[in-house]
Amino acid sequence: MQRAVSRGQMMPSEYHRRKAEMMESLALGLDDGKTKTSGIIGALREYYQREERDTAHVWLCAETDHYHSSGGDKGWGCGYRNFQMLLSSLLRMDYYKDCFKCDGVPCIVKVQDMIEDAWRGGFDPQGASHFNNRLQGTRAWIGATEIYSVLTSLRVRTRIVDFHRPTGPSDTHPRLFEWIKNYFSLATSRGVKLPPRVVQTSKPPIYLQHQGHSRTIVGIEEKKNRNLCLLIFDPGCPPHDMQKLLGQNLNGGSLRHLRRFTSGLKHKQYQVVAVEGVLSQEEKQACLQNSRILHAEKIP
Repeated sequence: MQRAVSRGQMMPSEYHRRKAEMMESLALGLDDGKTKTSGIIGALREYYQREERDTAHVWLCAETDHYHSSGGDKGWGCGYRNFQMLLSSLLRMDYYKDCFKCDGVPCIVKVQDMIEDAWRGGFDPQGASHFNNRLQGTRAWIGATEIYSVLTSLRVRTRIVDFHRPTGPSDTHPRLFEWIKNYFSLATSRGVKLPPRVVQTSKPPIYLQHQGHSRTIVGIEEKKNRNLCLLIFDPGCPPHDMQKLLGQNLNGGSLRHLRRFTSGLKHKQYQVVAVEGVLSQEEKQACLQNSRILHAEKIP
């Protein structure tokens, strides 16, 4: 923000107001909510129920807020923003309430402290060493292993899966898309011959990591031709584009910021972090021992 003032892009009075708000947020350890857009999952559910007849099925995650990068974390904060999105869903669920001590979504500095606390507890010593055991006061990027470590330290059963090479033509990852579909659909379709066309599940969203960026998977479409399309919250997406999804005129064009077909995900490698329940204390200790040398599940 100081740079913005020196460039004439922000008035000094605005700078001092924002700084005071930021300090208050830091004192509480909670995000101030200014980068948050709520209600998108519900709006998507209503949209699919009345439109998109070329879609055979769509599965959506549980209610999740979108958090976008702000001026203070632009270029390095995507991992934190995606973690906030995941937490915004988990904190709504009674099932996970005993895992978290916070009353709301934590700010980035608090998330850094949570990760450091997981390291102090013995999780992922190799990762901790990479960061010299310190995140607070830095602009260090975090990724899938840090998300896995902090959630596991909080007794959240978490699975980290590495799609370490393309499995389709033109460097695409159809196995990744099938895995995502199974994550959202299996629990809702078990014992059902014909699942509903639109399902908002009770599943949390999925953290998606690739080289240089991370995003949050909030659902998946299955078209009538069997093609799959991920629905993704990107922290780099401007808030005004996300807020358009809440309007009365939501249409297929409005979803271009969310949709990714197999042709749109062509990085060499992807990792996902998926939440699958709550750990007992004994299971947490077993995960702690296994994290001494952290290995992701590999597909294929």
